[in-house]
Amino acid sequence: MTTANAETAAPRVNPNAPTEETVLSVHHYTDRLFKFRLTRPAAFRFRSGEFIMIGLYKPDGKPLLRAYSIASPSWDEELEFYSIKVQDGPLTSRLQTIQPGDKVLLGKKPVGTLVHDALVPGKRLWCFSTGTGFAPFASVIRDPETYEKFDEVIVTHTCRDVAELAYSREIVDETLNHEFLGEMAQGKLRLYATCTREAFDQSGRPTDLIRSGKLFEDLGIPALDPAVDRAMICGSMPMTLEMKDLMIEAGLNEGSNAAPAEFVIEKAFVG
Repeated sequence: MTTANAETAAPRVNPNAPTEETVLSVHHYTDRLFKFRLTRPAAFRFRSGEFIMIGLYKPDGKPLLRAYSIASPSWDEELEFYSIKVQDGPLTSRLQTIQPGDKVLLGKKPVGTLVHDALVPGKRLWCFSTGTGFAPFASVIRDPETYEKFDEVIVTHTCRDVAELAYSREIVDETLNHEFLGEMAQGKLRLYATCTREAFDQSGRPTDLIRSGKLFEDLGIPALDPAVDRAMICGSMPMTLEMKDLMIEAGLNEGSNAAPAEFVIEKAFVG
């Protein structure tokens, strides 16, 4: 190629470069939590429960990306995300100010272990979450495959304050009353919400409630049994590691996409 031809050749396009998607809606639940919805590229495919890199351009023009669980199910025509607000956070300090019509960067390769493929068949699915760790379960419980695979689906969501439980309660109610999901979820989907700093129907950390047996007593079901119970875990790192120990103590083995087993955790979660 001559120098002249090289100068006029079209620049190479990185096939893995993030796309710019349009913000469709934003809803702030508290001064710490918000959700937003983005356009979904026609070719974008993911499994319910996976995460993707999203972000914004920095002032120097370079992308600033972080891993976010996709909160919408795989069949949704839009992409939903649920985020914490960190006032001095490099990304969330800016992300929390987005408005409909703004652009957000979306990665190309969704990944993750909080998917059905990483679990062996069972009868009861537990989704243990704290804070914004509920996000992948907002996707999982809105996927018809979840109710085809399990007879019972129990989501636990623990937050500091009652107001921080609004998103999980909203999603569960929406699912139970959905025009086609509702019929599948009725009688199967249950939400067990707890608070740690404010008076509520239930209080305490999920790990403590498992150890004391109160979680199972309140729900009217037996303690964890590797023959029937499967679990997905997403939350703060201390909670995730402690919950992992409890699963192993109960006889459940950790699974992955390559080697499905009885429980999975999301190691990439931050929030």
